[in-house]
Amino acid sequence: MKFETENIEFKLQVTDEIYKEVIAFANTDGGTIYIGTDDNGNAVGIDNVDETYTRITNGIRDAIHPDVTMCIKYTLQDNKVVKITVGEGSYKPYYLKSKGLKSSGVFEDMRSMEQNLFFHAAEKMFEKYNVEFSAEKYRALGITDDSNSLYTNLALLLSDQCMHTTKVAVFGNDFNTEFRDSKEFTGSVFGQLEDTFGYLMLCNKTVATFKGLERVERSDYPQEAIREALLNAIVHRDYSFSGSIIINVNDNEMEFISIGGLLSGLSPDDICSGISQPRNKKLAEVFHRLHLIESYGTGIRRIYNFYKNCAIQPRIEVTANTFKIVLPNMNSNNVKETINTAAAITPQMQTVLDFIEENGQITDSEVQELLEIKNTRAYTLMKKMEKDGLIVIVGRGSSKKYVKKD
Repeated sequence: MKFETENIEFKLQVTDEIYKEVIAFANTDGGTIYIGTDDNGNAVGIDNVDETYTRITNGIRDAIHPDVTMCIKYTLQDNKVVKITVGEGSYKPYYLKSKGLKSSGVFEDMRSMEQNLFFHAAEKMFEKYNVEFSAEKYRALGITDDSNSLYTNLALLLSDQCMHTTKVAVFGNDFNTEFRDSKEFTGSVFGQLEDTFGYLMLCNKTVATFKGLERVERSDYPQEAIREALLNAIVHRDYSFSGSIIINVNDNEMEFISIGGLLSGLSPDDICSGISQPRNKKLAEVFHRLHLIESYGTGIRRIYNFYKNCAIQPRIEVTANTFKIVLPNMNSNNVKETINTAAAITPQMQTVLDFIEENGQITDSEVQELLEIKNTRAYTLMKKMEKDGLIVIVGRGSSKKYVKKD
């Protein structure tokens, strides 16, 4: 008598669930499906053998994309059981045509090929955010299948046995050729999130400047922008591929590269506008339940908001198989050069900026005295500098002063 395992599935009759099983096997290490066999492995057989056999072969051919038939072998056994042997596919990821390339068609709901899973990192994360994590909640979270007996691929991602990784490389120039350091983070996606974020914050240097007597510190990257970019890479990457999330850090920028381009129909402009179609819906729901993400489509907009006053903005680059978001270093020379170029700083403007740099601020009367100009010219000059983003006006009337824009 045969028994169901991670690579053997019994089906009493033909249902659409067979297509999902074929996809799961083709996207991993292969497996075998017996149709006409009960849950105990007993051969019951199928009715209308010719009609059912044709329905199976045509259905698999028509329902799944890319074409999976080259890695499937059909055998009609003497006991009227159809044996479907599925090999690992060469054109992953396979998915249901009717669902498209998203979680309901591909990855999360499929059973994990690894069933010996542990959830120490997940338990710690759920406890940290005061959310219950117990076997009774597994099915509701999508960690187990409909029968509540087998772990899903979502469970594998949350488990300590997750095989996907996050790699960080630190370079000394913006060509990413002068190598300085690297780290690879493994295990549960929760552990990868915390460990990677901690390492990136070590790379996030702080630069101090002075406004008069006041010491002003600014990090190379907004902490929340790093957090959002990292969460986006982890939650939305395509886990049907085995490659790592890649994060490159150099003196001018930090880039997050995740596997899987945008889902069909979406453009970078759509993403920036807040339109979102999560590839891994249940994974996103878990992160939302823990309040790690707010809601779909807000992360990218938040990143841009953190850079609203920066001369160089984040950018998104998309290929057929990758999604990249690049965060500019707000303290880099590139940003400073862009400010100077964009503002077309005149000698008078530079004199004012030098005075503010030394004294922390300047008043209208000080501008007139410093440049030996009249009130009208001073007013025009300072309005131009404010418009160009070089200074900020603080106060009004006799208490009005100008300070350098952060």
